[in-house]
Amino acid sequence: MNASGGDQQLAQIVDGANVVTIADAVATMTAIDGVLPPNDGLKWFNRLYLDVTTKVDTAPPPGGWQDAAWLTRLDVVFAGFYFAAIKDWIANAGVPSSWQALCEARFTVDIDRIQFALAGMNAHINHDLALALLQTDAELNLVPSMTSPEHADFELVNGLLEAEIPQALTFLATGIIGQAAQDTGKIGRYTAIWNVRAARDLAWSFADTLRPLAGVVRQATLDAQDQITGVLGRSLLL
Repeated sequence: MNASGGDQQLAQIVDGANVVTIADAVATMTAIDGVLPPNDGLKWFNRLYLDVTTKVDTAPPPGGWQDAAWLTRLDVVFAGFYFAAIKDWIANAGVPSSWQALCEARFTVDIDRIQFALAGMNAHINHDLALALLQTDAELNLVPSMTSPEHADFELVNGLLEAEIPQALTFLATGIIGQAAQDTGKIGRYTAIWNVRAARDLAWSFADTLRPLAGVVRQATLDAQDQITGVLGRSLLL
């Protein structure tokens, strides 16, 4: 086991997760939140992910999504990469460098909750999102263009996340009952280093880069991206 004995409970949650809907993903994240102690940095990424997933799911754009089936499937597949990273870390099965940055620092003192939250977002978006896009597109037999309904929905989510994440980070820093307040002034500094819209747009482009690749070339491209993401994750945790 890589961390505390409480990881047994965490492993049971992710092993038993049958995530078919966004509600299933939210329920799994809620269960994870329930077993992670406040001194575990993973708790704060999970809390941020839970909050923004819930808000995006319950606040569609006024005209609705252009391809709701695609967006829902993407959210479910994407969450699955997070749950798999937890499972593999606990099982010592090896996780990408981008996830190692957060997992290795989970119980390090003097790292702010918002740093853990952003390091997790960095790993999940910069490493996992392109792969989730490719899997979703393959399942639905799609190759969305920049003018497609799918890309329009993707950009709408970007806008929702841009509005929601600073509020969620402020809550993590100051609004947790029983937890000491942290410096909200750091939020702007960290989000200047790591921007959710820029990260998601790069993930879309990276998916297009990976789409025609196979074999050794594809793996080398993934490995290079993962190393860069891991370095950025560690810089967010300094």
